[in-house]
Amino acid sequence: MPWIDTHCHLDAAEFDADRAAVRDAARAAGVACCVIPAVAANSFEAAAQTAHAFGDAYALGIHPLYTPAARDDDLQTLQQQLAARQGDARLVAVGEIGLDYFEPLDNPRQERFLREQLRLAKAQRLPVILHVRRSVDKVLKYLREAHFDGGGIAHAFNGSRQQAQAFLDLGFKLGFGGAVTYDRALQLRRLAAELPADAIVLETDAPDIPPHWLYVAAHARAQGLPQGRNSPAELPRIARTVAGLRGADTEEWMQQTARNALQALPRLAALFATP
Repeated sequence: MPWIDTHCHLDAAEFDADRAAVRDAARAAGVACCVIPAVAANSFEAAAQTAHAFGDAYALGIHPLYTPAARDDDLQTLQQQLAARQGDARLVAVGEIGLDYFEPLDNPRQERFLREQLRLAKAQRLPVILHVRRSVDKVLKYLREAHFDGGGIAHAFNGSRQQAQAFLDLGFKLGFGGAVTYDRALQLRRLAAELPADAIVLETDAPDIPPHWLYVAAHARAQGLPQGRNSPAELPRIARTVAGLRGADTEEWMQQTARNALQALPRLAALFATP
């Protein structure tokens, strides 16, 4: 199995000028599949079209940061789109959905959008790709209340070992990306080293969460140097960082994390089936 980037916003405007070149570079680096999560109703079509254009996969959902601008009937649009695309093998999850308690949002509203999207995912028997920034315990609460058993991925996980285990107990995998490459991320790197091998999937969140080799410090940005743009081509190097923390062979780690991705998002398997 090849590298799988389980979270990559390849449809983002940051890639408009060179999207095909970015995807070609990732493929040359060994990244055979990117999962492209939508973030709002007006990005559903772009996520799907991008996945089809490059042989990738996609998810449909309303990101918590987009709930302030979302209309209530966007949830109905999501329901309709999920039903209409049920036969599309490249639709693999509902996402990116969840909660964000880092940004000042209308919490009751984002929580309602999460509850409704969990209901839709359950009805369509799809896993979910979860945004859990500073909200792990509350997301877990809503998963339990919904009796959600479809699994999926806790994207950009940065919680405690106990919280990690709670997600694993619910059938989820944990997404690790650029944040784990920073030496100062002690707890995250410890988790990457100690979690069971079948707990982790790899992601870039491109163009966001750049690994340390792309990061530009605030003082340099203030002087006009732009932040490094993350891309799916960085996934193998991120993966090698995690493999190094675990003392794992890189080739074996590639195989393991690909299997993990297929377990988290079962519809991916059809994209790798031999004709």
